[in-house]
Amino acid sequence: MSDHFPAAMAWLERVRDGVAETNDRFPFLAYGTDWLAFAHLVIAAAFWGPLKDPVRNIWVIRWAVLACGAVIPLALICGPLRGIPVAWRFVDMSFGIFGVVPLLIVLRALRPLERSFSAQAAAN
Repeated sequence: MSDHFPAAMAWLERVRDGVAETNDRFPFLAYGTDWLAFAHLVIAAAFWGPLKDPVRNIWVIRWAVLACGAVIPLALICGPLRGIPVAWRFVDMSFGIFGVVPLLIVLRALRPLERSFSAQAAAN
């Protein structure tokens, strides 16, 4: 692989060395990744609401669309500040781009349901 993608291999080696050196010298920094994992679990748990009551919890889906959009400026601003290669920034941005697609499909599917709930509430 290093013959075909020397820049990618150099970057992966740099990352490996950085993680190893950081863990050797500052193991407490890994605690931040524990909290990052916890945050992902908490965010995933928030999606239980739309599964149980999609209309009432549509805000979770809208919030997730906003979060997907926020990935792009974060990668564009912080990537260069942290020395992240351009190609890797595009990989990071792709999570926001591809992640928003199913969310927009869900929002579109919820529109008629939301309208019927609004009509029912107005009739009562």
